[in-house]
Amino acid sequence: MESIQVCRESYARLVVGAAGSSNKRLLAAFATVERERYLGKGPWSVFGGGAYATTVSDDPRLLYQDVLVGIAPERGINNGQPSLHARCLAAVAPMPGDHVLHIGAGTGYYTAILAEMVGAGGTVIGYEIEADLAERARAALASAPNVRIVCASATQGELPASDVIYVSAGATHPLPEWLDALKIGGRLVFPMTADSGHGLMLAVSRQSAGGHAASFLSFVAFIPCIGARSDVASKALAEAMATKSPRTIRSLRRTGQPDASAWCIGDGWWLSSAGPLP
Repeated sequence: MESIQVCRESYARLVVGAAGSSNKRLLAAFATVERERYLGKGPWSVFGGGAYATTVSDDPRLLYQDVLVGIAPERGINNGQPSLHARCLAAVAPMPGDHVLHIGAGTGYYTAILAEMVGAGGTVIGYEIEADLAERARAALASAPNVRIVCASATQGELPASDVIYVSAGATHPLPEWLDALKIGGRLVFPMTADSGHGLMLAVSRQSAGGHAASFLSFVAFIPCIGARSDVASKALAEAMATKSPRTIRSLRRTGQPDASAWCIGDGWWLSSAGPLP
């Protein structure tokens, strides 16, 4: 019977490979972090085919698969799809020493992977609005000196200057608070979702004071990010998703009048198929 560490290493190769990444630090983080530490006692509720099913036992080796596991299934809250997160983590590429905000930390599993990637010289602040999940994340991450968990939504007020902002709940639009917190060279990835239907995972990088590159990573479905929802933005996004390919997105604009390159237009922002401003 395979040891649990062998299972972790095999799982890491599976999910990072599925993301099309060869990032060695990402691979090491998935092979190191103990997923069972963040998911509570088994048996676990695994989501697939539109419903939850209970694992056959509490053997933690069952968790090292590319599956959604419920952390609060009665509220529809899951520990997200590992291969999707591997793709997103590869896109924002946390580096040793980076300062990271994780918004929607849940019980802390991907917060822990971020902490592994930035190392002892970096920091990760995890924001989680659900008090019970924030407390579980604090307990699971108690031995990680470079992590702090805050029970808040991170959708209002000034945020710390950050190299990476990693969002794990669906927003209808890019919040100005998130964009303002990005350092030059900083990277943001977030699920941009309307009130119904699938959304897209959007990667944004701040290349200059006013220039942001943007790109589509994947179609996604996420629980809503409280405080990051707008009926008007939801409608605009749904219309864009119905009529245009998100694969054409190349930049996020915060100034200027939207032109023929506009993919989706919001209040104080628009996505464009043209390159980023200088």
